[in-house]
Amino acid sequence: MILIHTPSPKEVAAYLELFRAALPRQVFIALDEMHDPAAVEYVITWGPPPALFAGLPALKAVFALGAGVDKLLARSDLAPATPIYRLLDGGMAQQMAEYVRFGVLSYQRHMDVYRRQQAAGVWKMLAPKLAAEVRVGVLGLGEIGRAVALALAADGYSVSGWSRTPRQLAGVDCLFGDEGLDELLAGSDVLACVLPSTPETQGLLDAGKLAALPAGAMLINAGRGDLLDEDALLALLDSGHLRCAQLDVFASEPLPAGHRLWSHPAVTVTPHIAAITLRQQAVAQIVANLARLAAGGDGLGRVVRERGY
Repeated sequence: MILIHTPSPKEVAAYLELFRAALPRQVFIALDEMHDPAAVEYVITWGPPPALFAGLPALKAVFALGAGVDKLLARSDLAPATPIYRLLDGGMAQQMAEYVRFGVLSYQRHMDVYRRQQAAGVWKMLAPKLAAEVRVGVLGLGEIGRAVALALAADGYSVSGWSRTPRQLAGVDCLFGDEGLDELLAGSDVLACVLPSTPETQGLLDAGKLAALPAGAMLINAGRGDLLDEDALLALLDSGHLRCAQLDVFASEPLPAGHRLWSHPAVTVTPHIAAITLRQQAVAQIVANLARLAAGGDGLGRVVRERGY
């Protein structure tokens, strides 16, 4: 038996329909249909309720309906030996590339400046800048980060990418380690962060790292909110060292009412929509993983707890 749960009943109903159509011989249930917790072998979820996993003695694995698994890893009711599988894409890579492209193009064409000029009633043309003149640094070169970096390189931008371990991507200057991060920051007119939340990345973009960006740079954060020191960002925007920011994720979500990020003229806020899981792609990937497990193999996207992804 496989339990499907998200905080949205409509979303659960949609997933139940898709999974039941894909695997008609398998039993899929919603939380309110769970009459025998001991019969549940797998959970497909996003935002599960507290203590859910502790009451499932036959649980074999958990499938996350997303790429980020930091909240699952932090749960005390999920045994360390229980495998967690994340979505490797689920349609999110293209969306993330579009989101970052939007920010980079806005920077290249001065759209953030023009918005502020509009608010002030200022009519002033700025000198154009070619894509090749914009240096973009991509933090994170996993499945999604690679797609972002390659898309930007195809658009003609000068792209560098950073990862924990060495990578190779055509048309992208791949850097790694502490020295590589310093080099990437110093050479990024736009810094696009798509890193997951792990013990190594939490607090990574602190005051020192943000200040290492060139004067007039832009920050795009579509990874996780706990990577960024929001107060340090605001201070650097106020001082003019950083030109603008496009933020999709925050330390506290929803972003609290009255937070300065809402009203800062150099900040664009979006409500965690940079890359939303597409149901059909997610279902196809999880169905394929269930088949691998049924055949005695391992699924793709198994989370390495020590890494946090």
